[in-house]
Amino acid sequence: MIGAIIGDIVGSRFEFKNHKSKEFELFTKDCRVTDDSVMTLAVAKAIMETEKKIGYLLGGYDFDSNYYSMLENMTIKYMQEIGRSYPNCGYGSMFRLWIFSKNPEPYNSFGNGAAMRISPVGFVARTESEVCRLSQVVTATTHNHEEGIKGAEATAIAIFMARRGFTKSEIRNKINGNYYSLDFTIDEIRETYQFNATCQETVPQAIVAFLESTSFEDAIRTAISVGGDSDTLAAITGAIAEAYYGVPEGIKEKAINYLDGSLLAIYNEWCQFTGNKDNHDKFKVLTKI
Repeated sequence: MIGAIIGDIVGSRFEFKNHKSKEFELFTKDCRVTDDSVMTLAVAKAIMETEKKIGYLLGGYDFDSNYYSMLENMTIKYMQEIGRSYPNCGYGSMFRLWIFSKNPEPYNSFGNGAAMRISPVGFVARTESEVCRLSQVVTATTHNHEEGIKGAEATAIAIFMARRGFTKSEIRNKINGNYYSLDFTIDEIRETYQFNATCQETVPQAIVAFLESTSFEDAIRTAISVGGDSDTLAAITGAIAEAYYGVPEGIKEKAINYLDGSLLAIYNEWCQFTGNKDNHDKFKVLTKI
C-alpha cells in the first residue's frame, strides 16, 4: 500500500504540469498527499474494521455473503468519514458529491479512482478469486460501471501476482488475456499521451510502466514520465512495484513524513495488521528470472 502512497505524493506536483522525463527530484516541498492516498488508506481501514468484526482473513476462513456485505458497508463508512476530513485533497466532482452525500449510491463511474485506491485488496487477498470478489465489492460502492470494475480488478490482480512471485511475463500475459491490450511501450506513447481520468486510459499505461521498470524507484520515475494524470498513474504503478520489488527504506521514510497524524495512524495500523511483512522477499529469486 505504501507504494501507492509514494506514487501519489511524488506525482502530485506533476498532475497538471506533466514532466515527460525520468529525471526529477522525487520529493520536494511542492509534493503533497492527494485523494489517491486518502482513499487508499480509507479502503485499508475498511478492510481492517471488517476483520475486527468478522475475522475471516486472520482466522483462515473462506469469505461469505456476510463478510462481503460488511466490507461494503465499511468501505462506504470510512471513505466518507475519512474523506470528509480532507475536503480539498483533489476529489473529482461526482466523487465529492458522493463523499458528502447522506445517501451514497454508486454512480456508474469508470474513473481511474477505482484503481488508485484498490491496492489494499491486492495485498490481503489469498486467492485470485478473492482478489476479484473483494475488488468488486470495494469498487462498486461508487464505480459500478464495468470499466471501473475492470480497472480496479486488473490493478489488484497485478499486485496479487507480483507479491506471489509471478514473473513480469506472466503478469503481462494475464492482463493481456483478461483485461487490456498492452501492445505498446512507454517510449511509443510518451510524446502524445495526454491527461485522461478513465480506467481504460490509465490502468494499462500504469501497468506497462511497472513492466518496463528495473526497480521500485525506476517504476515511479517511468510512470511520471508518461504524463497524464500523474499522481494516479504513479499510485497504480507504485502499488504493483511495491509488491514486486519492495520499497527502499529511505524512500518509504520520506513519504511517511507527508502523512498527517490521522493518516499515519491508519498506515501504522495497516503495517501491524499485515505483520509489516515484505511479501516479495520470499519470491525474490523467482521474480527476477
